[in-house]
Amino acid sequence: MSMAHATLIARGLVSRTVALDEPVDLLGTCADRDGFAWVKDGEGLVGWGRAASIEPGTGPGRFRRASEVLAGLLAAAEVEDGVGVPGTGPLGVGAFTFDPQVPGSRLVVPSVVIGRRSGRSWMTVSGVGELPPFEPLLAREGPAPWAPVEIVGSSVTAGDWMRAVSSARRAIHAGRLDKVVLARDLTLWSEETFRADSIVQAMAAAYPECFSFSFDGIVGSTPELLVRRVGDCVESMPLAGSAPRSDDVRADRRLGDALSHSAKDRSEHSLTVGMIRERLAPLCRRLDIDAEPWLLRLANVQHLATRLEGRLTEDRSSLTALELAGVLHPSPAVCGVPAAPAMAAVRSLEGMGRARYAGPLGWVDASGDGEWGLALRCTELDGRKARLFAGAGIVAESDPVTELEEVKVKMGAVLNVLLAPEVA
Repeated sequence: MSMAHATLIARGLVSRTVALDEPVDLLGTCADRDGFAWVKDGEGLVGWGRAASIEPGTGPGRFRRASEVLAGLLAAAEVEDGVGVPGTGPLGVGAFTFDPQVPGSRLVVPSVVIGRRSGRSWMTVSGVGELPPFEPLLAREGPAPWAPVEIVGSSVTAGDWMRAVSSARRAIHAGRLDKVVLARDLTLWSEETFRADSIVQAMAAAYPECFSFSFDGIVGSTPELLVRRVGDCVESMPLAGSAPRSDDVRADRRLGDALSHSAKDRSEHSLTVGMIRERLAPLCRRLDIDAEPWLLRLANVQHLATRLEGRLTEDRSSLTALELAGVLHPSPAVCGVPAAPAMAAVRSLEGMGRARYAGPLGWVDASGDGEWGLALRCTELDGRKARLFAGAGIVAESDPVTELEEVKVKMGAVLNVLLAPEVA
């Protein structure tokens, strides 16, 4: 376990939020190297720069430590907020590694944040001393032209991965766990340096119904809301159980109907929802859960989804969105059930490091409100290298070949964008 620490550009954080008269194309202002984006259907947040950076360390207390350090920084700030809605004022944005033992989690207070919600747009500037004028900050360099991309390969062969699925099934049949999520990666090389702003714009155009995100080199579009907090209201929407889409309307309907009635997929989904319920219920005075899972249809895949909505108890109402993300992570949708043996199985069977793939990514403001999703359908960028990820939930009835095909379909969400963004 390690301690959290914060680095400020200087002491005395000052922050000012103003309303913008005209709607802003958020992703049109997105930055490349130092940028943050969290956008769905044209609304959300983008930002750039670092007024403060928090390194929460490793271990089970990393979410709480990060939340406490951030709260201290923001409480001491001189704030002028003329808008006053969730996401205004100084806030923290960041991403956490999937495995608590792995370093690399980071939380940042951006120097500039532009937001849009329910038809309202705003800009927040945070820094030290005299803040710069607002208007010039809206001008950003446009995305770079797309460069040719080459597929290099995976850390784990298809055969080895299917053997890992078989090993997981044996562990499940032996009663050591009920479900485990196993992922694969795929490495790409580009003739030029990958640009996060270009990729997140292409992902948002291809998957507007998802949360398109970019932070510190990890870029993607996730359909999975880990937690949203607004005041004492909390919401989570876990996904588990998947099927491909079809261009043929009748075939697509058959695929969806088969997924909805699949005993294997409904069992996997029930395990996921059950654990989320177990973690949220003690914190809530009321928790409403969809009676039946429903189909979330995305461009290339469809999932079983369930929405949970609750009201925090009075003694838990101070829990921030970031702390709630820590309560729910690792979600059964990306790890397994029970959590501890599933995490051990991921470490022993997967044959690769996930880094921040399948970890929480999002934002939290000074009031504790925020949104955190799971970093799925994503790529980690490193210069001219891009590493893609996708996984599948393994249960007792899983077939290795079928699960491998599911992973390929999910990975295609990012691969198709990187190979041919204009047709993704």
